[in-house]
Amino acid sequence: MRAVRILGLLAVAAAIAFGAYWYWSRPIAVTTVSPTRGDAAEIVYAAGIVEPRNWAKVTALVRERIVWVCNCEGERVAEGDELVRLDDTEAAAVLAELKVRHALAAAERDRIALLVDRNVVNQTELDRAHSAVAQLEALIAGQEARIANYVLTAPSDGVVLRQDAEVGEIGEPGMVLFWVGRPSPLIIVAEVNEEDIPRVETGQQALLRADAFAGRTLEATVDSITPKGDPVTKTYRVRLALPAVTPLRIGMSVDVNIVVRVSRQALLLPTLAVTEDMAFVVEGDTARQKALETGIRGTTHIEVLGGIDEEARVISPYPEAIEDGQRVRAGADG
Repeated sequence: MRAVRILGLLAVAAAIAFGAYWYWSRPIAVTTVSPTRGDAAEIVYAAGIVEPRNWAKVTALVRERIVWVCNCEGERVAEGDELVRLDDTEAAAVLAELKVRHALAAAERDRIALLVDRNVVNQTELDRAHSAVAQLEALIAGQEARIANYVLTAPSDGVVLRQDAEVGEIGEPGMVLFWVGRPSPLIIVAEVNEEDIPRVETGQQALLRADAFAGRTLEATVDSITPKGDPVTKTYRVRLALPAVTPLRIGMSVDVNIVVRVSRQALLLPTLAVTEDMAFVVEGDTARQKALETGIRGTTHIEVLGGIDEEARVISPYPEAIEDGQRVRAGADG
């Protein structure tokens, strides 16, 4: 009886061993791809805004109600043309009061000068009168300069790109009321991360993508790089020149891909087939893990510099559950 029990246990163990062997040795179905030849581009990504090369913001310098605007959005203006007038009633009243006080002080100074000539009063009184007149003249000059701030003019020749001022609104100091500039040439102002900026140089080409022109390839050229970065955002400002003819408009946002390096006719694999520079290739009915020497990495493909040849059948996507030397059954190449 005991012998029968032992034989039964041995049979079970043998069945388990056979099952494990069968499970391990059975070929696993996989899909494969072959390396392809094509151009691989190393790029630096940035987000940018389309702006005129020459433009300026017109801002209020004092807090006061807007009483007049030119309503000239989209029109050409010359340097010095009036764009906005703020209510200067109170400031004009202060100026008028100062001028009256100045006239009285000047008359008093002249009267004291006559008395000094007659030796009725001393020179000290006349000096005080001169000082009072000079002080009022300085106050008048300052008030006239402040009143000039109530009229905002075009800072240069150009076009009113945008108007954000309406009669009756309150103009706050620093509030942008007008954008004035030249509609061409246009540039893109982009922010590039500090870890990428060492690879960016003037003259490099860039490919642009804009939601307004989906599926259309647009180009630009790196024009300049700001010498000092922003330590808060950890970015550097890069300006890219647009061609003379471009569908992009001022204020549009674009995705910028600056082409740092291009490898022509490179050997390419899908990025899904590579993990930590390792890939599985099918040799006969066996999966073999290969260490790759890689180059440019893109969003869909990766450049292979060594480790496999063009005839390799590479398992894709990378099989996490397969081990080196395991049997596989490859389907049609992808």
